[in-house]
Amino acid sequence: EAVLIDPVVECAERDAELVRELGLTLKFALNTHVHADHITGTAKLRELTGSKSVISSYSGAKADVHVSAGDRVEFGARHLTVRHTPGHTAGCVTYVLDDQTMAFTGDALLIRGCGRTDFQGGSSSTLYDSVHGQILSLPPDCKLYPGHDYKGRTVTTVAEELEHNPRLTKGREAFMKIMEELGLPYPKKMDV
Repeated sequence: EAVLIDPVVECAERDAELVRELGLTLKFALNTHVHADHITGTAKLRELTGSKSVISSYSGAKADVHVSAGDRVEFGARHLTVRHTPGHTAGCVTYVLDDQTMAFTGDALLIRGCGRTDFQGGSSSTLYDSVHGQILSLPPDCKLYPGHDYKGRTVTTVAEELEHNPRLTKGREAFMKIMEELGLPYPKKMDV
């Protein structure tokens, strides 16, 4: 059994083909969050593979399964534990592998950055607390996989981010000021 985290609709057919090619059964397609810069592929994957869609109960979105902090998503002999990590959006969660060797952070924590906090329930103060309390508190060698990266990187570790993240190595007030001054453009799919 397998899970797929943060699938996008544009890649659903490719992802379903890979699952078949590898001889896996896609049990769940999980979302770490939902908002306007990407459209989830969970419905298309359900249609193609029979998997169930999963999202945070805090998100207000529809899914086959809603999860909350402390819940376990079981697949094969493994499980992911849900950690509520709001701030990028109110409904963000991070999925942590049972042995804490990996965590899937969505946009709450990016490699050397973090998700924006200026729309759809975002809060820089809340994000700071979430990342420090729920993600950067994991073991130093825990691998962190963000939802995406704009420079092609795919993985970091807790230790790397504690040392090198230019936003999250700052104190709360400095972090909040950085986030307020990002001046990011309006998301392309906000009104889709």
